Amino acid sequence: MAAGRGTVPGVVGWLWLFCLFTLVCFRGRVQADCECGYAAGDVGSGSGSNTNITAQRHVFTEVLESNFALLQDVALDTDWARQAFNVTAERARGRHGEMFATDNVATHPGPEDGLQLSVRSQLVDGMVSGAEVDSTRLDLSYGTFRALMKMSSIPGTCAAFFWYLNDTQEIDIELLSREFDAANASYPVNLVLQSREAAESGFNAAQTGTFVKAYLPFDPTKDFHEYRIDYVPGQVFFYADGALLAGMNGSAVPTSAGHLILQHWSNGNALWSGGPPDRDAVLTVGYVKAYFNSSTARRREDWMRRCGGGGGGGDSANAVCDIPSVSPANSSARGWFFSDRGNMTNNQTVYDQDSGSAPRRVMGMDAACFCMFVWARMEIMERRCNDEKEERLNVMVLFPKR
Repeated sequence: MAAGRGTVPGVVGWLWLFCLFTLVCFRGRVQADCECGYAAGDVGSGSGSNTNITAQRHVFTEVLESNFALLQDVALDTDWARQAFNVTAERARGRHGEMFATDNVATHPGPEDGLQLSVRSQLVDGMVSGAEVDSTRLDLSYGTFRALMKMSSIPGTCAAFFWYLNDTQEIDIELLSREFDAANASYPVNLVLQSREAAESGFNAAQTGTFVKAYLPFDPTKDFHEYRIDYVPGQVFFYADGALLAGMNGSAVPTSAGHLILQHWSNGNALWSGGPPDRDAVLTVGYVKAYFNSSTARRREDWMRRCGGGGGGGDSANAVCDIPSVSPANSSARGWFFSDRGNMTNNQTVYDQDSGSAPRRVMGMDAACFCMFVWARMEIMERRCNDEKEERLNVMVLFPKR
């Protein structure tokens, strides 16, 4: 073996590697802030709940944050997918069918802009053209889901932010622009749990006790406001700018995982969306923030390995981070994104806030240790290979072929 190349002998190399691996990876399982989750300490707090449940604290293990005000091209955001499909008038229960088109979803970066979902005034083959985007993650179990939105003032559309598994497991916030009455400062918001019972009533949740029409203390068409759903075991709570609008419980509360949907549509149903609008109408979404538990077994196992199931242990004093919440008196939390801070989204896939482009994977200590281990081992193998090549070359020089 050639001298002077700094080659690490096999046994010594493995001993060195083992010591390094042990030192880095077993000092403590949790090395970064928030690695054991994100805590909502105000679930169910405030007045207006029809369940009379006191505030609760829930810890969620996953984060999905999308700041659409920075997004340059929605096609690059793999957290969300634009939808294209048609619904017949019969199935839509309206005068017209519904046509969801990707062209009706556009990005307009800027502090007063974001993701724009348009409903067109002109019918296309007897259908009203609208917009929908869905989260690509389908493993959203219990969580707190928040969207900053500015409504259209043009009558005849339905703007919706909702959690969805299927037509009988659905948690809706829906605003109907035809219901807005600026003269009387009346701005209703419809809060719905779609259930099997609602389906049997023709999807009229008002007949099931899982429908609440609440009234907003602001004009939703003048500015951005945060609309929020807290989905926890056996209970669902709805908020606007942090003020509790309603709470629901019972058998209609979903028990499975689903995904998030942003939607803007119309079908001419005089009892719901009304419309179509007499001119194009736009719903603007500033952000979506979702903190939730994953239904994926591997994600749960990763969390258990890091945190031991306690949700608060480890070497980091901030292994669980409190989620800043918007309140009627303080909207500063709108600007807070964990994914925009260092060391707060380890082991998560987060939106790239700096470039406004595709999400990036933030590596946790477990993954970093594994990569370090593999890299070091590959270094040893490469050096061995190079040394063997050099030995063979020396042999060929000493004993050339005849």
